[in-house]
Order: sequence, then structure tokens, then C-alpha cells
Amino acid sequence: MEEAVYAYTVGAAYSVGMEGVQGKIAPGILADLTVLGADIFTVPTAAILTTPIAATMVGGEFVYGAENFGYG
Repeated sequence: MEEAVYAYTVGAAYSVGMEGVQGKIAPGILADLTVLGADIFTVPTAAILTTPIAATMVGGEFVYGAENFGYG
């Protein structure tokens, strides 16, 4: 699972030359991310497909699910 997450985040950013701008959670990096409703590192593999999306952020702003975190 760790390799898959790395490939879809850091690896994807690196493949398009944007590793200094996106692909990880760090100061100065674009906050485009999805917050999942379960820990995909601990749930059974089959459960990952039905893991709910708790929130989505684009450019550091919630575009979905802000109310789940006390915003909006």
C-alpha cells in the first residue's frame, strides 16, 4: 500500500517535474488533497474500494466536506 500511495503522490509529481510544488504534504507545497474516511493502511484491501471521501481540498481550500472539519 505504501508503494501505491507514493506512486500516486510523490511519484506522479516527479514524473511531470513538479516534485517541488506538489505530491506531498509540506510547507510551501500546493494543498490539493483528499481526506479519506478510513485509514487505507489498516483496512482490509477489499474495503479500500468503498472507503468514503470525507473531504477534498484544491489549492488549500475545501471544495467538498468542509463541514466535517468545522469549516463552511
